[in-house]
Amino acid sequence: MSFSISGKTAIVTGGANGIGLAIGRHFVDKGANVMFADMDEKQLLHELGENKEDSPQRYFAGDLREKLTQANLLSATIDAFDQVDILINASRQIAPSDALSAEDDAVEMLLQQNLMAALRLSQTIAKRMIKQADKLDDDDGVIGAIINLSSIAARNTHPELLAYSVSNAALNQMTRSMAVSLAPNRIRVNAVAFGSVMSGSLQRTLRDNLEFRKEIEERTPLGRIASAHELAETVQFLASDSSDFMTGQVLTVDGGRSLLDPVTAPAH
Repeated sequence: MSFSISGKTAIVTGGANGIGLAIGRHFVDKGANVMFADMDEKQLLHELGENKEDSPQRYFAGDLREKLTQANLLSATIDAFDQVDILINASRQIAPSDALSAEDDAVEMLLQQNLMAALRLSQTIAKRMIKQADKLDDDDGVIGAIINLSSIAARNTHPELLAYSVSNAALNQMTRSMAVSLAPNRIRVNAVAFGSVMSGSLQRTLRDNLEFRKEIEERTPLGRIASAHELAETVQFLASDSSDFMTGQVLTVDGGRSLLDPVTAPAH
C-alpha cells in the first residue's frame, strides 16, 4: 500500500486559515490538486494568490452552509481539475455556550456549522464520486475518501463548551453512520479528533496567556502542543491507499490528553 495522494483531487474546507490551510498546502506538496474553500475570500487571496489555470491549487469563496454554494464549489472543482477524490471537512467553529440559558443559540449555531455543513457537502461530493466511478465502469477498489475534522471535546467536557462538545459528538456519529451507508458505494468516511494544535487562533491566544499554554502542556502526556503539519500527516494517511480497509473510524491525535482527567482545558 502507498501513502501517496499524488494526482488526486481534494476539496479542503476551512482552507483560508490554520489547520485547513496547513492540510491543503501539505496535500499540494505531496502532489495533489487542491481546492481550498472558505468564506473569507480576502484571506484566501492573501494566502494563495490569484487563481491560475495551470496551478495545482485553486480557491473558492462562499458560505458552505448554503446548498447553492456547495453545488457551486463542486462545479468549480470539476471545472478546474475534472474530478474529486477526497473531501476534507476542516471548516469548524468554536464558541462558548451557557448550559443554563434557554436564549443561548450556540448549540444550533455550531450544529449548523460543524455538523450540517459537513453532512450536506459530504452528500453532494459522494454523489459526484459515484458518478465518476460509473463513467469509468470500474468495479474494483475505493472510489473516494471523506475525512472529517473533529475534536476530543466530543467525549471530554468543559463547563463552557456544551455546544462545541455536542456538535463534535454529532460529527463523530455522522462519520460512523455515513461510513456504513457509503461503504457499498466504495467511499470511505473517517475522522480525526484532535486536542490542541498550533493553529493561528491558538497562537494568538497563547501570546496573551502564557499560563494557558502551560496548562495545556501539563494536561498532555507528551508535554507539548501538536503542529498543524502533524495533523496533516494523519489526514494524508486517511486519504491514501494505505487506509483502504479503514472506514467509520475516529482517530485521536492529542498527545494522550484525552486519557487523563475528562474535564480539560478547551481543545483548539
